[in-house]
Amino acid sequence: MMPKPPISTDPETGLKIFNTRAEKANDKITGKGYAVVTDEALTALPEAKAGAVFNAEEQAKYLEMKASRTGVADYIEMDGEFSKYLEDVHSQPPIPREALDDECEILIIGAGFAGLLLWYKLSKAGYKNVRFCEKGGDVGGTWYWNRYPGIACDVESYCYLPLLEEMGYIPSMKFSSGFEIMEHCQNIAKKTGFYDKCLFHTTVEETQWDEATGRWQVSTDRGDKMKAKYLVVANGILTTPKLAKINGMETFKGDAFHTSRWDYNVDITNKRVGIIGTGATAVQIIPEIAKTVKELFVFQRTPSSVDVRDQRATTAEEIETWKTEDDWAKKRRARFAKISSGRTALSANDDYLSGKIDTAAPKKKHKTKLSPEEHMQKMLDTNFRIMEQIRERVDAIVEDPKTAAALKPYYAYGCKRPTFHDEYLPTFNKPNVHLVDTAPRGVERITEKGIVHDGVEYPVDVLIYATGFQWMATATFDMIKGRDGRSLKETWNEDGTKTWLGMQTKGFPNMFVITGPQGGGGSFNFTDSIEDHGNYVQWMLDTMAEKNADVVDIKEESQQEYAEHCAQVDIATQPLRDCISYYDHEGTAKPGQLVYYGGGQWHKYRIKGQESLEPYVFDGKA
Repeated sequence: MMPKPPISTDPETGLKIFNTRAEKANDKITGKGYAVVTDEALTALPEAKAGAVFNAEEQAKYLEMKASRTGVADYIEMDGEFSKYLEDVHSQPPIPREALDDECEILIIGAGFAGLLLWYKLSKAGYKNVRFCEKGGDVGGTWYWNRYPGIACDVESYCYLPLLEEMGYIPSMKFSSGFEIMEHCQNIAKKTGFYDKCLFHTTVEETQWDEATGRWQVSTDRGDKMKAKYLVVANGILTTPKLAKINGMETFKGDAFHTSRWDYNVDITNKRVGIIGTGATAVQIIPEIAKTVKELFVFQRTPSSVDVRDQRATTAEEIETWKTEDDWAKKRRARFAKISSGRTALSANDDYLSGKIDTAAPKKKHKTKLSPEEHMQKMLDTNFRIMEQIRERVDAIVEDPKTAAALKPYYAYGCKRPTFHDEYLPTFNKPNVHLVDTAPRGVERITEKGIVHDGVEYPVDVLIYATGFQWMATATFDMIKGRDGRSLKETWNEDGTKTWLGMQTKGFPNMFVITGPQGGGGSFNFTDSIEDHGNYVQWMLDTMAEKNADVVDIKEESQQEYAEHCAQVDIATQPLRDCISYYDHEGTAKPGQLVYYGGGQWHKYRIKGQESLEPYVFDGKA
């Protein structure tokens, strides 16, 4: 049987069929996520101390941690000799194919959750002339790139994984491993025909709106010069790795890689390993690799808040119940979306999410109505008590007092990305694991042999950079050029970040951004947001078809009003996030510029706009 060519044509529709999915690089790329821990001392927080209040003394500790880290973070461009850290190590080389210069109706950048969900919705609605461009060699998005030991989702998988009922799939664990999630993405792609629609190992380098034709001109690194009526940017909010700028990085003679390009060809068994960073990724990695390496040096600048995970397998009772229950995951996700507390949502109370009880956590009633200032102070006090329990957990588990002190976070819960693990803290009791506290400025330098800090050299055979990702990376927005020739990045830098719902921007017609700056709609579950944004895109395409319109843009006053709203809700909730974090671009972001903090208010703006059509300009007519 002849292999399918990389590009062919469907004789019935005349549309292109693609066969560009790359094979996995090797069979070493496999692993597991959170383990099931049965020791109750590790799966519950200590009781909250009576009378714990976020007073001036405690606030000073938070301010000190923030002040000591302000302006310290420094990252390098991953080009030149550092471009090797971006190479795709997960797939075989790209499949050779011809460059395309044709036209499609809808071009979508990205093949992660957002791309897969969009295709499912659009194909069901009858949209067939849809094309995807994906930088990686397969579907999965963040789960394609991140395949490090211990990877797992932090939102319960029964709510987080999309299209569970549609695929007839029930996750094996409450918090699925990244490898299981990757397989689920592949199954979605197979069952929905997504692979026929996607150009893999294809990076979009520039998109330019052409006013004369009313089309987006799309150029890629494979020589493509395609045209599209609609452009959807769905390549995620944490897609571009970043490297901390450390003197001497280029001199290291051992093996080195970034966590999002985990190199399974490098055997770390019985090796001396150094890992720089202790954020959400490192918290998952460290307990796993500590089991196999000879020595592990953990270089920490700022500690994470490490909460209880309490992992468990999906029960036989749940499997039998969900097999016969219509929309079981949708109902569970809807209940999840009603939770207003981040920690309550991420703890994922089974009784509430399964519908056995009516509330996820009891709500306190006050005798008199609180002022906004009193309400904020109540939230800060509650937040502080949670963080006190997390800090007390460190003392209860970590045996060495100096190590325990360094592992305690002093900032508001959720200010930095919360982490969850029941094996992370005990790992620092192992004789082969050493915490090197580099606060507040980070690692001093790197040499041929290893890492130097405070004049001490730590020789390592393997160096792992767990230094995170660019949040809502501007590189994506720099290659999208609108009506006036300016890029989206330039437009936002010069005019201020202004969007309608975080999804459309004036001067960039027929373009939609999924989960970008100012994009709200969902809950603490990312899948809710992409579901809402996907529904919005489909609604707009349907609306334009009904109106027989070719072009849609946004009115300046509508995006200005929405941008002001984003800034207001950001400022109003800012005391809960008073720290240095990638959420606020290391303290440099302006209010309302990035994350949307308005909760369900996003839907109010959306519904009002959809009912009135006031924010939109169709075919140049208001």
